[in-house]
Amino acid sequence: MDQPMPEQEPHTATPAGAADDGTDTARARGGGRVRIILLVILLVAVVGGGLWYWRYQTHGKYFQSTNDAYIQSDAVVVAPKVGGYVEKVFVADNQQVRAGDPLIQIDARDYRAQTEQFQAQIGVAEANAEGVRAQIREQQAGIDQARAQLAAAETNLRFARQEVARYAPLAASGAETGERLAQLRNQEQQAVAQAANARAALTTAERRVGTLQAQIGQARSQGRAAEAQLAAANVNLGSTVIRASTDGRIGDKSVQPGQFVQPGLRLMSIVPVQTIYVAANFKETQLGLMRVGQPVKVAVDAIDGVELHGHIESISPGTGAQFSLLPPQNATGNFTKIVQRVPVRVAIDAGPETRALLVPGMSVEVTVDTKSARGSRERIVQEQNALDRARRK
Repeated sequence: MDQPMPEQEPHTATPAGAADDGTDTARARGGGRVRIILLVILLVAVVGGGLWYWRYQTHGKYFQSTNDAYIQSDAVVVAPKVGGYVEKVFVADNQQVRAGDPLIQIDARDYRAQTEQFQAQIGVAEANAEGVRAQIREQQAGIDQARAQLAAAETNLRFARQEVARYAPLAASGAETGERLAQLRNQEQQAVAQAANARAALTTAERRVGTLQAQIGQARSQGRAAEAQLAAANVNLGSTVIRASTDGRIGDKSVQPGQFVQPGLRLMSIVPVQTIYVAANFKETQLGLMRVGQPVKVAVDAIDGVELHGHIESISPGTGAQFSLLPPQNATGNFTKIVQRVPVRVAIDAGPETRALLVPGMSVEVTVDTKSARGSRERIVQEQNALDRARRK
């Protein structure tokens, strides 16, 4: 038997042209918006790139930065000038001290005994000089006596000569005997000898004064030598108290009471935190426009979000490699060019609140504004061109 066929609902066809028109319109609108967005993005990129390039040429390329930078300070090593046992230590680790404050006391008994010894030597020299002066005064009396004896001898000599002169004619005429004349002549010779003896005694006495005065000079020289030794001993005695040479904080203390120390032994360090600075190691390719006095920005890792200001204080006269313990010798073996770094010292402009947080060894990032030297390259080129023209002539 034939099965009855199910009834089908009538199918209504949609016009093809109407559906296509709506889709195309939507697609056209979407494509237009995309093009506009792309154009805006492109315009923003071009304008942004142009602004970036303009700012880089006028501003950005003059800023040189490095993170190879650390806070430094010219620490003072405390070492004794004299040796001995440490009697007292007046400071503790990290303590703040001022210039002139006592740090260490070394046993001073030996050095005090030396000063007393030299003082005694000065006293002995002065006593010797005074004794010689007394001898000179005594010798002066001997000189006066020798002069009197010489005067008496010369008087006797004159009398003897007068007697010989008076008796010589009488003996020649026979009025006096020749024996008497011979006796008078003998007395004259004795008077001559006595006068010569007295004159020699006076000369000896006078020269003795010169000898004694030389002894006074010797005693004075001994006294001055003892005074110089006393001055040196006083310096050593004063050096038994080691004092701070500058303001700062105590660090690296390694001395204890009772310890025996030798001259030059490192006992502690004084870090003058009030004069800290930054040692920034810039690449040699960054130094073309750097000059002393240019402004610097310093970002300290330990103080997040705070930017310190400073200025270039000095630039090293050589690269770090040149001042290393073993400088490179590039003339030996194979050579590989390495960009060198040059230390630049930066002074920090900061108040006491900030400096209290800064200690040597901290890492920082340094940015230098080199705009003040932007015309130096042109001046260097002009200078070299002028030199070239001068050589051609």
